[in-house]
Amino acid sequence: MPASFETVIGLEIHCQLLTETKIFCGCRTAFGAAPNTHVCPVCLGLPGALPVLNRQAVACALRAALALECEIQPVSIFARKNYFYPDLPKGYQISQYDRPLALGGRVPLSHGTVALTRIHMEEDAGKSLHHGFPDSAGHTYLDFNRAGTPLIEIVTEPDLRSAAEAADCFSRLREILVAIGVNDGNMEEGSLRCDANVSLRPVGQAAYGAKAEVKNVNSFRFLEKALEFEIERQRGILESGGRVAQETRLWDSATGTTESMRSKEEANDYRYFPEPDLPALVVDAAWVASVRETMPELPAARVARFIREYALSEYDADVLGRLIPGAAPYFEAAVRSGASAKTASNWIQGEVRRRLKDAGADDLSASPVGPAQLAELTTLVDTNIVSTSVAKDVFDEMWVTGTGARAIVDARGLAQIGDLEALAALADAVIAANPGPVAQYRSGKTQTFGFLVGAVMKASKGKANPAAASNILRGRLDAGQGHSESE
Repeated sequence: MPASFETVIGLEIHCQLLTETKIFCGCRTAFGAAPNTHVCPVCLGLPGALPVLNRQAVACALRAALALECEIQPVSIFARKNYFYPDLPKGYQISQYDRPLALGGRVPLSHGTVALTRIHMEEDAGKSLHHGFPDSAGHTYLDFNRAGTPLIEIVTEPDLRSAAEAADCFSRLREILVAIGVNDGNMEEGSLRCDANVSLRPVGQAAYGAKAEVKNVNSFRFLEKALEFEIERQRGILESGGRVAQETRLWDSATGTTESMRSKEEANDYRYFPEPDLPALVVDAAWVASVRETMPELPAARVARFIREYALSEYDADVLGRLIPGAAPYFEAAVRSGASAKTASNWIQGEVRRRLKDAGADDLSASPVGPAQLAELTTLVDTNIVSTSVAKDVFDEMWVTGTGARAIVDARGLAQIGDLEALAALADAVIAANPGPVAQYRSGKTQTFGFLVGAVMKASKGKANPAAASNILRGRLDAGQGHSESE
């Protein structure tokens, strides 16, 4: 019988920092410029050019370290990581090795947390352009605009045990980094990338198995799929008595497979040594305190507060506090404007989000119906001035015209009919017009009651107060006559 294997996964997240200029020079970091236009002697690695550390990049890295509860090191050292790639102009990458900026930390997951090993700062390499750019002669072109872009690398402990858990970790990290303003979250442009180290070992064995590193995955779905494939690939090798090679592999989204790229380097392959052109990075307590004062509320803390302050369910708080862009400030502004928390939550997740999706948008800041306008509408529903079905029609008109809810209701005469005499007249008319269903109800087939209530609502063009209409109709039917003495 083959052994049962346990999956072991650790992630390395490369996060481009939101600075206007590169980490060691004044070149711009803007994406999409013409090739090799945001370059200078420093980021091109020309002889004699000296790096100068970007203070804003350090501030961004400190924000990430604080958000992830790391221990910030008062002194850290930059090092040269030596390797040759055509798009690495100096022949080495300035990074941090044995003395990084921050140690430890954690990432909250859907269930539990995953520990971090470290966060260190480094510069990005350039970009190699293959496959027919800009011709079909099979050439490779080099664009150094990205060389020197400031990065942090966030390294987790090998504590993840499934592909889904790894994707959740990557997703949660992205949320935090975007929330604190250190990354734009744009994985398609490469500003957030993930390398995953995955291995299998027999259940109960302490030693790790040989690992494969899956490089540069830029979506949560692809990370999960790449790891699922790699886990099964390694399982097949082990169960057939083979040995897994320690190597770097690339994910091919077109084929749904990973492919061998090269043997996996060890730390000594990079011949790290301290960067002689940069002094030690000293971060004192006052600097850390000043950064801490600017930290926003983190997604997990916001979800907990929504549950505590607004009595939302865990699901609703998670959707509003984490999952819908722009929902948290929109929701709280609606509540401040008078909407009940639960009603505002339902409308944001329902009608507001539906209309946004129809418009090809996602962030609630793009909604033409503002939070105060939504509060006005939901108050009309909660006070029984309009029914929910009518309110949805009103909302659609608000979305298109920008007119307020009360103005639309008054102009179109949409207020609910709550007058008992008017509702009684409607009930009498429905009873008279539907002798068959009325007879069925009175003979014990009470399921016809819903049909009769619907008939009252239809006769009122949706304006009858549903609860009052139901009570009056039931009283008349149960009394066995066309009117009720209880009126």
